Amino acid sequence: MRPKNPLLQFTDKGIYCEKGDFFIDPWRPVDKALITHGHADHARWGMKSYLSTPMTEAIMKHRISADINSESVGFNNKKKINGVNVTFFPAGHIPGSAQILVEDKSQRWVVSGDYKVIEDSISEPFELVKCDYFITESTFGLPVYHWRTDEEIFGELNQWIAENTENKINSVILGYSLGKAQRLLQGIDQSFLPTYCHGAVYNMNEVLSEAGMDLNDYKPITRDTPKDELKGKVIIAPPSALGTPWLRKLKPYKTAMASGWMTLRGARRRRNADKGIILSDHVDWPGLNATVKAVEAEHIYVTHGYSDIYVQYLKEQGIDADVVKSEYEGETETE
Repeated sequence: MRPKNPLLQFTDKGIYCEKGDFFIDPWRPVDKALITHGHADHARWGMKSYLSTPMTEAIMKHRISADINSESVGFNNKKKINGVNVTFFPAGHIPGSAQILVEDKSQRWVVSGDYKVIEDSISEPFELVKCDYFITESTFGLPVYHWRTDEEIFGELNQWIAENTENKINSVILGYSLGKAQRLLQGIDQSFLPTYCHGAVYNMNEVLSEAGMDLNDYKPITRDTPKDELKGKVIIAPPSALGTPWLRKLKPYKTAMASGWMTLRGARRRRNADKGIILSDHVDWPGLNATVKAVEAEHIYVTHGYSDIYVQYLKEQGIDADVVKSEYEGETETE
């Protein structure tokens, strides 16, 4: 059931709390923005002030500007803004990612941002927050998307790396510079360390390390890195490196693309990777349905992904739900 006087509203700038006079993950410049996590479709340039977790603040200062007007608050610490209570809870998406609980005396809203309920080696584990109204993503909101455990994923990946290493072939693994790259770094067998990194991945590793993350050994690839040093090594790079002169200098190599979209064979062919690794930092179909049920909300709002299909599914299950148009992108293949 929709509230008559909703605490949160959906506007052309983003999710807005009129009573608290703040936005959550706005896609247009606003005075006060609460940010769920550091990916570019949720943390954008141009806000007069930002509020996030400490890790997300460090990421924004690297990605947006060191001079942004920002403030941080730890997980599970309630903060009052103009009479409205806000609390950041772990979302399990990437380091520092949060769901944001917004509440007053009559309503409890949770904005999930992007989230994942399966634990990994880098993100603060997802914490379920019961609420009256739940705003969720549905990036992988179809039954075909069902993630395996990290143990299974990295067991297969490390076997592929071992075969390449034995043949003096570099293993180039492509994944987001923020979140996916660090998860790959932590999952690669330590016998293959140190892992070499593209500059974008190396710089993000440095930001996260300085903010308190304990990462496995990694080294940057620079102009001064001897070619003879890169034989049978593991290299992590963003997907944008595919097909570039930078990558061609690493021959001989084989490539693996890490993405939830690798579930589909067409996506694997489209990216021209030698291997597809089904690895996502978003919630899968079983996790999405379990979460929607467990929060016990009166109404579900679905922001991005397979939103139209998923809302129709929820209605068929007797759950009140609506699609919310947004400018969030979910898991892209280009970062």
